[in-house]
Amino acid sequence: MPERANVRDLAPIAELLSYRLSRTSAALSRSAALRYRREFDVTLGEWRAIALIASDPTLTLNRLARRAGLDKAQMSRIVTKLTERGLVNRTAGSGRTSQLALTEAGVEVYRGLIQAANERDTAFLAVLSPEEREVLVRALDKLADLALDMERQERDHTNDS
Repeated sequence: MPERANVRDLAPIAELLSYRLSRTSAALSRSAALRYRREFDVTLGEWRAIALIASDPTLTLNRLARRAGLDKAQMSRIVTKLTERGLVNRTAGSGRTSQLALTEAGVEVYRGLIQAANERDTAFLAVLSPEEREVLVRALDKLADLALDMERQERDHTNDS
């Protein structure tokens, strides 16, 4: 049986990088969700769908779900709501796929949302010096690369089991 580490030698959860990043990300998301709901009557998932569709007019539901980090069923419900509200159009594509595009009303909502998102981004970056911003961007890129690599390794390990 492997030897257990002395818990006094281990960092408590509040000091773990992944926990701190997760809490920060959750706070960023919650504050965004509150603002976007108040100003534009959209959920965070709807905002992400609108923004991703605006950035790539060739998106299908499957690709949109992957890019948003949601499963297809969740994204389907989001797109259905946006379609019912007149913000997104679905056009039949090849096979069982459908092309997604913002309507004129959707483009207007997107413009407001992306302006609000940029304002928030500016406010968050304003608390950092230019050097800190540069270091943060590089550090986030490195952490994202490592996290994706670790995810692949865990998937491989799970598939081998």
